[in-house]
Amino acid sequence: MKLSRRSVMISAAGVAGAAVVGAPLPAFAAKTFRYKYANNLSRTHPLNVRAREMSKAIEDETHGAFKLDIFPDSQLGSDTETLNQLRSGAVQFFTLSGLILQTLLPAAGISGIGFAFPDYPAVWKTMDGKLGAYIRGQIEGSGLVVMDKIWDNGFREVTTSTKPIVTPADFHDLKIRVPVSPLWTSMFKALGASPTSINFNEVYSALQTKVVDAQENPLAIIQTAKLYEVQKFCSMTNHMWDGFWFLGNKDAWDALPKEIQTVVAKHVNEAGLKERTDVEGLNSDLQKKLASEGMKFNTPDPKPIREALRQGGFYAEWKKKFGDQAWSILEGSVGTLT
Repeated sequence: MKLSRRSVMISAAGVAGAAVVGAPLPAFAAKTFRYKYANNLSRTHPLNVRAREMSKAIEDETHGAFKLDIFPDSQLGSDTETLNQLRSGAVQFFTLSGLILQTLLPAAGISGIGFAFPDYPAVWKTMDGKLGAYIRGQIEGSGLVVMDKIWDNGFREVTTSTKPIVTPADFHDLKIRVPVSPLWTSMFKALGASPTSINFNEVYSALQTKVVDAQENPLAIIQTAKLYEVQKFCSMTNHMWDGFWFLGNKDAWDALPKEIQTVVAKHVNEAGLKERTDVEGLNSDLQKKLASEGMKFNTPDPKPIREALRQGGFYAEWKKKFGDQAWSILEGSVGTLT
């Protein structure tokens, strides 16, 4: 018997832009699903390298029942715009920093508290432990789907076009770009800087035109976004760790048969773990590469900067905002901050 193929929009589930095609797939479903996954990183970043592998693995294991189209480089809009598309169903998956997700869901930003994590073992102990579970619960309660493993964006460093950061005084009046998140703004204001919130897809031009003189990002992003072309100094502050939650539109997720959900979740989480290893391993090589591009590196002592934040009331302010429950879970993993 010859079967015809037809495209159907999953409008009944409120999922715009997800194509469903009738097809006999006895191992999985009688329909195929084609979803969009957006992110704000370059094609060469480890996140997108692993995402392409992940997409192929999912398609192969589902025998073509699920196809994932990847849109890197903020192709579908800024972080704010894409988050809105995710919530409406125009995009089905999106990786987003918890610090930006904080604009919708305050609890998501707690992992970005300044100088909370001394190293990667502390990060994964916390984010794969009780605090990660707490944040995921908050995300799910907001009506989004979130995968178990957070992807790595890395420890963040400060770059400038004017002078290196050596002491807390070097932050005074520094025009620095920060993501659209109140936590970043609060932290750099507490250090006496002049932070400006700018979406990532506008960072290069903002630095090039001197709208701001500084920015902060992990080395992998500084390299892949070619920020070394518009910045001279890189101070290895490690002031924040940042990760990407792999988020899904709930209606789109619920439209998938359980067996496809299982395959998708498995490969997304496996890819996230591989990407973590990639990003951590890149850091030592990236410093050498960026130095060869002309960037000058230094490593300031974090203790005086952290003390300046404490004296400026930063930790007390955010303990109050996040609440005693979330703060106690964080300090239970990393030690006392206030």
